[in-house]
Amino acid sequence: MLHEEPGLPSGSLTSTLAMTYGGDLGFTESCLYANFVASLDGVVALGSQDPSSGSAISGGEPEDRFVMGLLRAFADVVLIGAGTLRATAGHRWTPEHVYPAAAADFADLRRRRGRTAGPELAVVTASGDVPTGHPGLRAGALIATTTAGARLLDKRPTAACTVVALGEGPTLRMADVLRVIRARGHTMVLTEGGPRLFGNLVRDHLVDELFLTVSPVVAGRAGTSRPGLVAGLELLPGRWETAELISVRGRASYLFLRYRLHRTHDRGGDHGGG
Repeated sequence: MLHEEPGLPSGSLTSTLAMTYGGDLGFTESCLYANFVASLDGVVALGSQDPSSGSAISGGEPEDRFVMGLLRAFADVVLIGAGTLRATAGHRWTPEHVYPAAAADFADLRRRRGRTAGPELAVVTASGDVPTGHPGLRAGALIATTTAGARLLDKRPTAACTVVALGEGPTLRMADVLRVIRARGHTMVLTEGGPRLFGNLVRDHLVDELFLTVSPVVAGRAGTSRPGLVAGLELLPGRWETAELISVRGRASYLFLRYRLHRTHDRGGDHGGG
């Protein structure tokens, strides 16, 4: 551990998990937190031609996969977009899927915290175009969509899933999606959606914390779309979003950063420049 802000919630991890993580980990009782891995030049997704962007950027680093599993072990629900679901055909959003070696410890952590065996999956899709046979949906999921999307899903049965229509419009308000999630008793929400979903959450001031793994690779950009953390939303210079670095861990040349996001405010006057 390189840095840890004093007074963070703690006391949640078993000795085995704490040893692997390099310290304790805890959250406030209600929290929406995001998890990303980024290259040194700020790329978090390699584009549609490479659906396994996270693994390609992280190089499959075991410590990064452990952190992914640990964050899922705390979650009541994992929130993703339909694009993420389509891009990862064989994935399941459970702690043990991404880091099997700690499956028993993750399960013990969930039992001690009074959680179900695994987090519920929540999928956001305005169009309703989801692969209904995806293994991640077999155990059941919440699918938040529009009225038109719900009509499409009626024609492609998802027996194990709960479909919620959130209005007639072509887009969804993330505040409405989160309201439905909270109504199901979920207080700990982990988002592993892509940059566009994260941007929508930032737009609505819904993100409390960000966990960011910085991988020691350079991804580069040329003729493909390779976004950073946020897509579909421009902030600076008019909107000033800041975050406080509250934890830094390191393993080999990887950095594991934890930020607390602050409320936005508009910037007035001269924005400066160098």
